[in-house]
This record gives sequence, C-alpha cells and structure tokens, in this order.
Amino acid sequence: MQILHAVLDLPKEATATCVTIGNFDGVHKGHQALISQTINQAQAQNLFSLCITFWPHPRSIVTPHKPHAPLSTRHKRFALLKDLGLCAVLELAFTKELASLSPDKFVCDYLVPLNTRLLLTGYDFCLGRNRSGHTEELRALGQQYGFLVEQLEPYYQDGSIVSSTRLRKLISAGYMREANALLGRPYTISGEIIHGDGRGQSLGFPTANLGAVKTLLPAPGVYLAYAMWEGHTQKALVNIGTNPTFGPHPLSIEAFILQQDLDIYGVNMELAILQRLRDECHFPNKEALIKQIHDDVAQAKRLFQNSNELEPFKIQAN
Repeated sequence: MQILHAVLDLPKEATATCVTIGNFDGVHKGHQALISQTINQAQAQNLFSLCITFWPHPRSIVTPHKPHAPLSTRHKRFALLKDLGLCAVLELAFTKELASLSPDKFVCDYLVPLNTRLLLTGYDFCLGRNRSGHTEELRALGQQYGFLVEQLEPYYQDGSIVSSTRLRKLISAGYMREANALLGRPYTISGEIIHGDGRGQSLGFPTANLGAVKTLLPAPGVYLAYAMWEGHTQKALVNIGTNPTFGPHPLSIEAFILQQDLDIYGVNMELAILQRLRDECHFPNKEALIKQIHDDVAQAKRLFQNSNELEPFKIQAN
C-alpha cells in the first residue's frame, strides 16, 4: 500500500480511481466493510482503490476546547488499512483551511485530480464546510465532474450500528470484550517503556510502565492482555489507574508479564487489551494488595488456558 500526502503523489498507473473518504478512527468493522467494498468495486471495474483520510483528527481542529483521544495511532491506522488491501491511502493534513472548503471546492481540488470514477461513502458521510456536502449534493457534483457516488448502508452488530462513538463509549467504560467484537481484534494501546517508582518490584510483581499513551484509555482497572514488543508477545496483566492504596498518584499503565521478568526500557510496547478483570481498588494495607494480585494472576492464567475465549483474536504468545 502506498501512502500519499498530496494529489500530485498519485502514481501514474492510477489512471482511474475508486475512492472512499473518512477518518477511519479505530478501523472498526463498519470501516472495514466500507473499505472492502471499495476494494471489490475497484477490482471489478479495473480501478485503483484509494482511501482519503485526515491527520490530526478533525475534532482536534474543529473543537480544540474538547479533548479528543483517537482510537488508534497514526502508525497503527496505516498498518490496519494496509492489511485490508488498499492500493493507496492519501492522508491530508487537516487544517482550518481544509475544514472551510465547500463540497464543490473539495471535489475540484482532490477528487477530480485523483481521476475519481466512483466515490463510496458511509451511511452518515458528509463532506465540506459545516458537513454541508450530503450524498445528494455529492451525486450532483459527480454528474458534473464525471464520477458516480454509492452510499453504503450502516453496518450492524448485536442490533446496533457499529460506529466510533459506540466504540468509544464501550472502551471508556472498560467493556473490552464488547469493544473488541466491534473491532474484530483486540483494542491496543502503546507507549515507550519508562522507569516507574519501583513499587511493583517491591511487591514481588515487577511491571513495565508505559509512558505517554496517545490513544483513548480504557476505564481504570485490571485487565487481561497480551504485551508485544520487539517481536515478543507475552501474556500479561495490566493495571490502569492511580495506585490508590499508596495515596493519590498520576494515572499510570503498568504491565506485569506472567511468564518472565522484564528489565527493558526505552522500547515501544503495545498492549492488546482482552477483557477487564476488576475495578481498581483501595486496599487497607500492602499485604491485602499482594494477596489480591496473586488472585488476579491465578485468574489470568485460568482464562488464558481457556483458549475458546481468546482464539478469535489469533494472537500467539512466544
């Protein structure tokens, strides 16, 4: 998959394109269905499949006063889109100037130079300033500039539409099994392993501490996870929280690897969050906390042995 940053980067072989447009934050099953249809239509009509997306997330520009943590990093989103089989992704820098473009101006500046012959959109897609470019307007512009517009129906799971909003609510509440079902894979967070305060070591459970996670964090609590770094994949317990037993602390993400001690720093670790085991709790003393961690480890090992629950995600520990 080629990554483009301007329409002038379009390869010579892309004489006619099938395009879809969106943020694709998280690349959930709804996004996957739209992109798969784009690829299928491109192959059927001998077109070049291309996805237009934006960075940073438009909300960070349009509503900067409202904090917005994305569902995937820029690097992760590219990797997920590549796995789907697109020919290319055109990533546009989202700015106030881009947000102010009219639908007609956007079409002229981007879709026409991309040799667009077919534009596929999601069920709720709108384009241009104040989301004014709804499907019927885009179809009229398509007739003017020589491309067709096809709008897909929403993608449903468990009776509800799969959307980034629904996904964010589940993750924020810690409902990771339900969130992962909408993704078709485990939700991941990542960050550089940094030095912590050494409390895990003193408790007998040394942890890898992640710094500066840039994506949406699950609700505070203890989670079953896979930890992945530098070609390694290991079963893990992850604590997200403020360590209330030892007084108020900044929010931290700590991963305890079940099968080996870690002494690595400065590398990037990705955590695939499988399910929530319990809330973060305040314990009356250090001994009570240690007992609970032993119980957490025993529960985690039992769950990992039940491969039926984890098999759908096709992750193999090494």
